[in-house]
This record gives sequence, structure tokens and C-alpha cells, in this order.
Amino acid sequence: MRPNVLVVEDEAALLTLLRYNLDKEGFDVAEARDGEEALLHMKELVPDAVLLDWMLPRVSGLELCRQIRRNPAWREVPIIMLTARGEESDRVRGLDSGADDYVTKPFSTGELVARLRAVIRRARPAVSAEILRMGDLALDLSAHRVSRAGQSIHLGPTEFRLLRFFLERPGRVFSREQLLDAVWGRDAEVELRTVDVHIRRLRKALNEGGHKDLVRTVRAAGYALDAGAA
Repeated sequence: MRPNVLVVEDEAALLTLLRYNLDKEGFDVAEARDGEEALLHMKELVPDAVLLDWMLPRVSGLELCRQIRRNPAWREVPIIMLTARGEESDRVRGLDSGADDYVTKPFSTGELVARLRAVIRRARPAVSAEILRMGDLALDLSAHRVSRAGQSIHLGPTEFRLLRFFLERPGRVFSREQLLDAVWGRDAEVELRTVDVHIRRLRKALNEGGHKDLVRTVRAAGYALDAGAA
């Protein structure tokens, strides 16, 4: 599943360049041109990483970085600061505000992509794994197979994508809207209740044989995959 990156940049030409190159390298890209728009995006779908320009209108990149870090739901999201300010004191300020890495403009797209992949791997080791696990549950990405306690589990394509999405982000709660965007795609014309249908199918398949329920339903919030769900 393609990692989702939020690019917060007010320079249109650079934003277009980043979107083109990141899409080509296998990332899904969301865009924001200022801090307020970025926060709205974060509330809709928590990204796998943020590329954040220092100099933004309304709310500076530094202040936006601090706001992201103060929110418990966003605290672990990797942030790379993009800036023309290359002095050591500026790098220290950026890192002290909560950024995970710091890239000075102009930069090599190849280096930026490599750094982006590195911070995502550190935050989500499951992204680079061939087999995703939670307790006795295993999802083999290369063989496209799922098993629990050594027994094979048959899942439909949508349930497989749902399970992969959850296993790559264990314990995190996602709303129906967020799951629709991530698993079906932003442009899919699918009703919210469809998510509930596929969650029920996934839960039934995983729990067959009397296994502990790993799918946690959070009232008025959504769903999570959690080893301590039941």
C-alpha cells in the first residue's frame, strides 16, 4: 500500500514538482498551501509523513510542527522540514520544534525521497517488512496469504487491503472516512456503511475458530486493529 505524504508548501512550482516526483516514486500525495489547510488535512487522514516548508503564510512551519507534536494522535508522524535557511542555528531550531529531519533548498529529489523513506521506516518498521504480524496473525505480502495460529484464512481483496492497512498502523483508530480514502481511494463513490460491511467480513474471517477478536470498534470514532481489543 502506497505511503501517504502531506506536502505543505506555498510555492506552486515546487509543490507541482514534489507531487510529480513523489507520485512517480510510489507515494500518495496530499497538498496544503498553508498551516490551516494542513491541519484540516491531518484531521481527515493522518499521513505517513509530512514535508513541511519553513516559510508559510499565516502559521509558520515551525509553529505548525509544534502544533502537530502537541496532538497525541499526530505525535509519531515523521516530519521533514524544507527550507532555504541553511545555518546550523536554523537547523537546530527546526529539529527542536519537533522535526525528524531537515532538508535545505535547493535539494536533490533523490535525496529527499531517500530521507522520506528512511523516516517512514523508522516510524513504521512494518512498511519494509515482507510479513506483517500481530500475535498469532500473519499477513505475507509476497505470497498474498493470511494465516492465524498456523491456519490459512481466506480474505477477499478489500478485506486483505483493510487488514494490511491496519497491520501497518497497529493500535491506531481510523474513522470510516479515513478508511474509505486509504483503502478504496479518495475518488471512489462508496457509501460509509460499506466500510462497516467489510469490517464485519474481516472480523468474521479472523475470529473463525473461536480466536480472540483483534478488531476494536470505538464508538463515534471508528476502528482499530489491536492485540488487546477483546
